[in-house]
Amino acid sequence: MKKYLIQKIPFVVPTNDGKLIEEHHGLVSTENKDISIAHMIAPPKWSEPFQTPEFEEYTYIISGKKQFIIENETIVLEAGQSIKIEANTRVQYSNPFDEPCEYIAICKPAFDFNKVHRE
Repeated sequence: MKKYLIQKIPFVVPTNDGKLIEEHHGLVSTENKDISIAHMIAPPKWSEPFQTPEFEEYTYIISGKKQFIIENETIVLEAGQSIKIEANTRVQYSNPFDEPCEYIAICKPAFDFNKVHRE
């Protein structure tokens, strides 16, 4: 039995807001409930509703900028920067800028739509 798994075809999460979500490891793609790793591209002027996830989320910005509103504090990250947001924290993610934002998101335990609690 191999002690590794190469992900060549991530699960592309269907969206209706223009955002690309490619889950490389996680509940849907590899049935991993402990962690999820996704490559994402948020188009210009994109935003999500506020949410209070039951999991930690780490974000690393590859290119562009991403805005976070974390419990009423607005933070903007740029390429090369990263952030960890604790579980059970109210947050809104957006890209109010004119360029796409490409980033990697890691959730621990894995992202679960039933545990994201979007408003």
